[in-house]
Amino acid sequence: MCINELDNLDSEYETLSVLGREALIDIISNGASPFSRRYAAGNLLALKGDPRIRVYDPEMIVIPGAEVTLGLDESAVAGVTDAFRQYGVLEEWIAKECPAHTVTLESFALGKYCVTNREYYFFLDDTGYEELPTSWPFGEYPRQRSNYPVYSVTHTAASAYAAWLSRKTGRVFHLPSEAQWEYAAAGNEGREYPWGEWFEMDRCNSVESGIIDATPVGLFPLGVGPFGHLDMAGNVEEYTKDSYQPYGKYPEIKDDLWLTQGENYPVARGGSFTRFRDLCRTRRRHGRYDTELYVMGFRLAEKIIP
Repeated sequence: MCINELDNLDSEYETLSVLGREALIDIISNGASPFSRRYAAGNLLALKGDPRIRVYDPEMIVIPGAEVTLGLDESAVAGVTDAFRQYGVLEEWIAKECPAHTVTLESFALGKYCVTNREYYFFLDDTGYEELPTSWPFGEYPRQRSNYPVYSVTHTAASAYAAWLSRKTGRVFHLPSEAQWEYAAAGNEGREYPWGEWFEMDRCNSVESGIIDATPVGLFPLGVGPFGHLDMAGNVEEYTKDSYQPYGKYPEIKDDLWLTQGENYPVARGGSFTRFRDLCRTRRRHGRYDTELYVMGFRLAEKIIP
């Protein structure tokens, strides 16, 4: 993909503007559609009202409970580091993924999409919560980007959103655990990326795509994860509910995040439009520095109540 595709979308907007919302969703969901067309369709949906965005009934995908292997075998650390050394990746960053270990997960549900600007706006309007996303120009709700993921919010705000929606609906929403997030992205096969073993830049919104901006949710259907989730490898990084702890008895990794953000910083997963493909790996554990480069969003998990 090349950013030149987005330099002149006049003809796409003119052609697609007469279509109804369901027809626009069909275009977005079709991996064979050119990216420029999917992008224009997504932006038109933001203006027309995107029916995929259901504030009080977000689309959740149930993931059956299982005993799963997560993390990275120690023998793979050097190879993974070498593969991404051109991006400044250090071995200690990859070592945080070790060791491979077994986790037993109960059934849970995870949002098909990240929480969007529209959903966060409803939260602010209902509660008077004071934290505005720094990505909203001049602190104003960007209506033309209503179906884009909300980003540049704190972990505290993301948790507050989940608690608010739980109160409003009587359901039990929360940020996913690291284990839940990784299993949803990697599946039973332990995929390196949500779609498979090899990076392909037309399957997610990372720096390699050339967009260097967020995109409407679900715009990369070829990047779908093993259970049907979208955007788990790019667009915005995603908070989990967990603070950093080494797996099992593995040594604590005192990297820059640990030193600057505190030893119990919230762990984020997935890549973003500002980051390279190394962060798109399903096992990668990282977090937020307080700079605009780190565009942190979130998706919801839900406890399954019998």
